Amino acid sequence: MYVAVKGGTAAIENSWHLLAAQRRGDPSLPELSVAQIRTQLSLAVDRVMSEGSLYDPELAALAIKQASGDLIEAIFLLRAYRTTLPRFGYSLPLDTAQMKLTRRVSATFKDVPGGQVLGATYDYTQRLLDFALLAEGGGDEASPAPQAAAPALPASMPRVNELMAREGLMETPRPVADSEPGDLTREPLMFPADRPLRLQALARGDEGWLLGLGYSTQRGYANAHPFAGEIRRGAVSVEILADELGFAVDIGEVEVTECQMINQFAGNREVPPQFTQGYGLAFGGAERKSMAMALVDRALRARELGELAVAPAQDEEFVLSHADSLEASGFVQHLKLPHYVDFQSELELVRRLRAAHAQEGHDDQHADQGHVVPARPSEPAIQKAA
Repeated sequence: MYVAVKGGTAAIENSWHLLAAQRRGDPSLPELSVAQIRTQLSLAVDRVMSEGSLYDPELAALAIKQASGDLIEAIFLLRAYRTTLPRFGYSLPLDTAQMKLTRRVSATFKDVPGGQVLGATYDYTQRLLDFALLAEGGGDEASPAPQAAAPALPASMPRVNELMAREGLMETPRPVADSEPGDLTREPLMFPADRPLRLQALARGDEGWLLGLGYSTQRGYANAHPFAGEIRRGAVSVEILADELGFAVDIGEVEVTECQMINQFAGNREVPPQFTQGYGLAFGGAERKSMAMALVDRALRARELGELAVAPAQDEEFVLSHADSLEASGFVQHLKLPHYVDFQSELELVRRLRAAHAQEGHDDQHADQGHVVPARPSEPAIQKAA
């Protein structure tokens, strides 16, 4: 704790009481429950889980309530709690080809095996305020029920990218190194970073930051012309390999959104022209986040593919060093804390510089009038005195 605030314990405690009152709001209204947040603000819950690196809808909803809806503060709370949890193993890679789909669309082919599954999306709404929602349950009653039950979807749907790979039009996955991928939650990010580490950083990176960078790649800052090859959302099984059993055990499901972006690649001496891809995945219904992540992932592969890295979104150190919302928030918000001593030193420096500047102006005025000008102290001497 800063020395300057040690005497403000009572004020800090009063601030906590005011914060609790702000969180509760009007006591004449029913209190918002964690269950309501979890089920009715599910997209906010999904974002907190993704950037908080912890899949637990109930705890994410609790963090949102505690933070009065401030999602970055809720992410901070969830990630801080995550550090207290024991780690007992690692899961096997998710097999998203076996996803129990609730939504699956492709912008590259109209007719894809299994069909387009629109699911729940704001893409086809009119973006007009629904004033019926002001009434309790009014919005739900106004929504017409589905005319018929949705047909059962296939248990497995091939990815669009895999269909093009059969024709040699899509890049084939590069051989995976035998070494274990790095763990960003246990080791600091070092540069240059390989793709698994970059994807880890992007997966829990700030959605707004990735969205802005992804947007920049389409505005000429990376020379990208992407296509949404496939976006799929659904539940996927999580498996761990039990050493004592010798086989994988299904421990549950998580809901994720996966995006595969397709980009053109001119090729080189070794590789013929083909399509390359960027990849994004996030917890829950984080469609915008996974799309932005895929755009940035592809931009960061510039050097790997022999392309010129000339745009901000292609600079991995710039992108990844500023992607974490908690680090960004902490560095900005620490400016609210006392900096009295630092500011006083800078205040004294500016006063000395102003005095020296005024003296220079006075001496120049006398020189113009033909007076003898006394020797001025050198600039290094002024800086040393400051």
